[in-house]
Amino acid sequence: MKLKNFLYTGAAAVALFAMASCGDSKGQGNGEMHAFVDDLMAKMTLEEKLGQLNLPASDDIVTGQAQSSNIGSMVAKGQVGGVFNIKGVEKIRDLQRVAVEESRLGIPLLFGMDVIHGYETVFPIPLALSCSWDTVAIERTARIAATEASASGICWTFSPMVDICRDPRWGRASEGSGEDPFLGAAIARAMVHGYQGDNMENNNEIMACVKHFALYGAPEAGRDYNTVDMSRQRMFNEYFEPYKAGAEAGAGSFMTSFNTVDGVPATANRWLLTDVLRGMWGWDGFVVTDYTAISEMIAHGLGDLQQVSALALKAGTDMDMVADGFNGTLAQSLEEGKVDLGQIDAAVRRILEAKYKLGLFQDPYKYINVDREKNEVYTDANRDEARKIATETFVLLKNEGNVLPLKKGGRIAVVGPLGDTRSNMPGTWSVAAAFDKYKSLYEGIRDAVGNNGTVTYAKGTNLVSDPELEANATMFGREMRDNRSEAALLAEALQVARNSDVIIAAMGESSEFSGESSSRSDISLPENQKALLKALVATGKPVVMLNFSGRATIMSWESENVPAILNVWFGGSEAADAIADVVFGDVCPSGKLTCTMPRNMGQIPIYYNHFNTGRPKAQDVKFEKFRTGYIDSPNSPLYPFGYGLSYTTFEYSDFALSSTEMTADGTITASVKVTNTGSRDADEIVQFYLRDLVGSSARPVKELKGFNRINLKAGESKVVEFVITADLLKYYNFELEYVAEPGEFVAMVGPDSENVQSLNFTLK
Repeated sequence: MKLKNFLYTGAAAVALFAMASCGDSKGQGNGEMHAFVDDLMAKMTLEEKLGQLNLPASDDIVTGQAQSSNIGSMVAKGQVGGVFNIKGVEKIRDLQRVAVEESRLGIPLLFGMDVIHGYETVFPIPLALSCSWDTVAIERTARIAATEASASGICWTFSPMVDICRDPRWGRASEGSGEDPFLGAAIARAMVHGYQGDNMENNNEIMACVKHFALYGAPEAGRDYNTVDMSRQRMFNEYFEPYKAGAEAGAGSFMTSFNTVDGVPATANRWLLTDVLRGMWGWDGFVVTDYTAISEMIAHGLGDLQQVSALALKAGTDMDMVADGFNGTLAQSLEEGKVDLGQIDAAVRRILEAKYKLGLFQDPYKYINVDREKNEVYTDANRDEARKIATETFVLLKNEGNVLPLKKGGRIAVVGPLGDTRSNMPGTWSVAAAFDKYKSLYEGIRDAVGNNGTVTYAKGTNLVSDPELEANATMFGREMRDNRSEAALLAEALQVARNSDVIIAAMGESSEFSGESSSRSDISLPENQKALLKALVATGKPVVMLNFSGRATIMSWESENVPAILNVWFGGSEAADAIADVVFGDVCPSGKLTCTMPRNMGQIPIYYNHFNTGRPKAQDVKFEKFRTGYIDSPNSPLYPFGYGLSYTTFEYSDFALSSTEMTADGTITASVKVTNTGSRDADEIVQFYLRDLVGSSARPVKELKGFNRINLKAGESKVVEFVITADLLKYYNFELEYVAEPGEFVAMVGPDSENVQSLNFTLK
């Protein structure tokens, strides 16, 4: 192995690598990695070991001044294992140089960032991406994100977030893949592989971090960071599957969640981190906390910083993000016998092994290349991919009278608070976004129409009436408050609307109205926006509502009164052009909901794969005494899981099973013919569900167990097949045994979770 010239200064670790390795950046197997780490750890002081467990946030480091910064001083002393959210390859190079050339052992740093749904090329928010049901495209978004982030020196992303969410009041629903564990697991696998590639050998492959382990998406009242409490059977059957998929896909790291699990904060929960994650699932990466999660356990009532830090280490937490609990207290705890050196060494080993697997010991500057940052970030090719993928995520909820698609001509009015804001197009957690490079919706519509017509814009109203609430919902450079009176804003909008042929109403949430710490107690359209929408409808002009949101929202009035509704979520840096592509019919809408849309707040939580009660009520009956339900509302959602319209129509026919009986080692093939009965070529997402009619525990009314995104030309038919195996029939019973119990099952297929055809079969 040829060592780089820049490694000679203070690089004992690199010399050890040279002795242990005999070729590539990984050596020839785990044995050589273990030998290398053994040799390095034998030379480390306790302070240097604890430094590897410390993950501080970055200072505002100016290029060329890393060494003199506070964090640079800590790095030089070996007190830091990694740093996160530094943007810029030159800044990262400076800090890495301090680590490998100024510290005693020359151990390189990890550089992490919240690359959640893209870097400068921003893809739709994860909830939107899930609505494409296109795991190949989703993997591609992660691959591009890894390429761009790594070109700027980042080698570790705090993604994917795989938390299942069934309460849309929770703001971080925007960061996950919806309510279903089967789909969530498929997306988790795709994203981990997209980030890491096959083995993280190349300099455009970065380490993934599956988060938040565990159950973070089920807080009481939908309030972020709040208590979570559920049975272990429910954990395994309804929430754990995406985490397990991420572990099996080889994710290099996991992040703990803020909430309690069985009354114990996840960061100090040994059953969760050691028994389940490492024991049951055999995962061998390292666990990092979420931001200050260790010190936050003080508020949970588990003790002072020294006590909670010791609890976290003993539970299986390896790296402390920001709280300074490990770096600040573990030496004292070791001296007092409250932790042992073996526990510290185990955590240190996992961090060093992650750096080894990334190839940082062979080349600490592997991810640092100025030319790559200039040439591989926000490229035309990446933007084209983002635009195409965004079109797959929009969900057409209503299209009465075929208002959509619009013609690229005539007089078009764009009205609404989301109509002309560039900074709110990418969505939450777009920390590396360059807002000035992106288009607003108005600009995208105007560019699409060109000289064929006129496009005018009026804001019409602010995001919300309350300035303080709007300030909280438009943080991080997303501000868009207009200080004119509501009357003046409305008058301008109505004048623009009356002089148009069609109105595009850009309504809903700002990008920071969802996301972390953005839980909402009411997920309806703000009253001032609804008043504007009512006034627009009253003009008699056709209205197309574009609903911007980071969660399922309540649109009962809108569904009854607005002719066309397209849920556009937050579509990323290329959202404006992608929305125009769909609105004008260059692309048929094909997204399907991965979160159930409720009729009203009282229905929450609402999700498709629920259990029956002993007194079930028919979905189409509004009220029936002594049956489960509400006296003032149907049980059924406004729009069900899996729902989404197209500009064409599809027919499902000839649903069949290859057999009505199956053994544990056998299979049954379910097949259905899907025909495009309309006049446009389009994609359709075919969904396959199963129900276990009799089990030793209560079973859901249906569970997604397969899906297939297909393209059909106008008039074309395709036969879609799903293979039923015993594994698809398994669940965790009351004893947490993973079993397929003999008995009768129902197979269902259709375009969404409610509109299905059914056939029965028996597992012998």
